[in-house]
Amino acid sequence: MRLTAALLSAAASAAALPILMKIILFQPQIPQNTGNIVRTCAVTGCDLVLVRPGFSTSNRWLKRAGLDYWEGVNVSVVDDLESLLDQAQNHFFFFSSKASRRYTDVSYTSSDWLIFGSETEGLPQTVFESWPERFVTLPMLPEARCLNLATSVGIAIYEAWRQQDFPLPA
Repeated sequence: MRLTAALLSAAASAAALPILMKIILFQPQIPQNTGNIVRTCAVTGCDLVLVRPGFSTSNRWLKRAGLDYWEGVNVSVVDDLESLLDQAQNHFFFFSSKASRRYTDVSYTSSDWLIFGSETEGLPQTVFESWPERFVTLPMLPEARCLNLATSVGIAIYEAWRQQDFPLPA
């Protein structure tokens, strides 16, 4: 009887959780950045998608940076970003230092996908050509090149979460 009540309580808690956003990293190159992003996903309830190629996810620096958060995050790996997006039912936004629309000028939902390019190459030109209206930027000084990837992801997740009034389970 106690077990049944515990299972019902767990099911009710799971049903109260909001739909999770996805963070998509296109060909991430620095394990420590991805490890930090895993930690951010763990504390905000976001899923993480890694687009190949990239580094090995068995890399010891990646594991160290993510500490014990890996088990609490739904992480998947895909081969092709454009195929994934062509089939997407969700809204998605690309974050780029080359965009002109601010990330705060977008209305985010709990099921959006937030997409970030690699640390050195950014996103491919074909993505810019296919979805130019979905690009946003984090404002920076004109002479600045870009923010750290993990910092950018954190800023984006928390803005999207803020717009939803920080939906936490009851």
